[in-house]
Amino acid sequence: MSKKEISRRSFLQTTAATTGAMAVSKRIILEPERIPSKWEMAAPSDQLRFGIIGVGMQGNGLLSTAVGLPGAQCIAAADLYDGRHVLAKEIAGSKITTTRHYKELLDNKDIDCIIAAVPDHWHKQVFVDTLNAGKDIYLEKPMSHSAAEGVEMAQLGKKTGRIVQIGSQRVSSVLCKKAKEMLASGCVGELNLVEGSYGRNDPNGAWEYPVPTDLSPTTLDWDTWQGTVPKVPFKGEIFARWRCWKEYGTGVAGDLLVHLVSGMNFMLGWNQPPDRATSYGGILRFPDGRNMPDVQATVYQYGKIPVYLRLNLGSESPETYRFYGSKGMLEVTEFGMALSPQTGEDSAPSYYAYSFPRDMRDAYFKKWHDDHDAKPGQEPLFESFTYKGDDWDDQRPHMWAYFEAVRSRKALPEDATFGHHAALACHMANESYFRKSQVVWDAASGQIKNA
Repeated sequence: MSKKEISRRSFLQTTAATTGAMAVSKRIILEPERIPSKWEMAAPSDQLRFGIIGVGMQGNGLLSTAVGLPGAQCIAAADLYDGRHVLAKEIAGSKITTTRHYKELLDNKDIDCIIAAVPDHWHKQVFVDTLNAGKDIYLEKPMSHSAAEGVEMAQLGKKTGRIVQIGSQRVSSVLCKKAKEMLASGCVGELNLVEGSYGRNDPNGAWEYPVPTDLSPTTLDWDTWQGTVPKVPFKGEIFARWRCWKEYGTGVAGDLLVHLVSGMNFMLGWNQPPDRATSYGGILRFPDGRNMPDVQATVYQYGKIPVYLRLNLGSESPETYRFYGSKGMLEVTEFGMALSPQTGEDSAPSYYAYSFPRDMRDAYFKKWHDDHDAKPGQEPLFESFTYKGDDWDDQRPHMWAYFEAVRSRKALPEDATFGHHAALACHMANESYFRKSQVVWDAASGQIKNA
């Protein structure tokens, strides 16, 4: 290669070794947080009796997890679809009470706390009724169906002082806790950019779920299920695939983006809505009648920090965060994370010097090496770290934290305020997408406004 043909990349690759730097990588296994066995919590005072509202796709998993935890007993389940009464008893035992009317659970003095996994358009009402009944609640994400609902819910959470856990599990993940610790210690230096992404590539991942074969206005209270949404004739696809429509759900923002935002906020110690958001996307893969995008990319600004989060139901990619800073980059994924340190300093003479006349160039190179090259045996050591841990989607730590908070009355990180701020980011993304405009959060009015 002639000097005229040298590129920046090849120059750095061929000259980086001149500084004598050495790199070492360490692999560390993070132990999961311990959850006691059932026999360790045999005392009646340790037992929590809970009821569950909504035993659908997410609810049945929460119920299965909850009944497997020590000191937790399900005594009642509510769902508007009768088939899920059968399912609840299959999971929690035939002795539990089942009903279509969730307020019966709130009136039941034997129930200590509630787990709720209902469609987004029912979140606020179930939340409000539960807290006003004097019960604690584990509510699935996103906390709210709209910004206005979230404001009211957050205020009620503060007013009542009840235990609230919003169901984005990353907040209880040992991986995210370690990342939070590392970021707070300055592992990436001065943070200057955050990016996150998640992609799926199958109809199931895009919520094209099969409709229960016995679903009908006889087995489902369709009118009640629709709530305050303008009424439409019975359609099983709406019941099973409600995330596809903004009337009932919040799309990829409320299903996936909220996880990215919740995890990011927790790891960075942020508990605030973004200052502004600009979102783009469209229905590019699944034109099945839905009105929510299946591809959505959003750029936020949190203070001075730009955040770029992208979602795609048309191409699979792992859920990933990258935190960039002046001293390196931390990548966090579902089962692990890796820290790649950087000095932020030149690792080689400047390739710009090739524009100097030869004598000047040679003098510059000699001085640079004299000033920067390490003596043999005194080369700087750069350590990269790779951490492995349990799946951050594991529901057990998150639900265990909820039950422990109900017992201790100690507030949780992902309470109504935290949940509201995470949901606000999703609502801002959706509002920007539909308005085709950058939006800002106006805390004084409690509204999302055009920038």
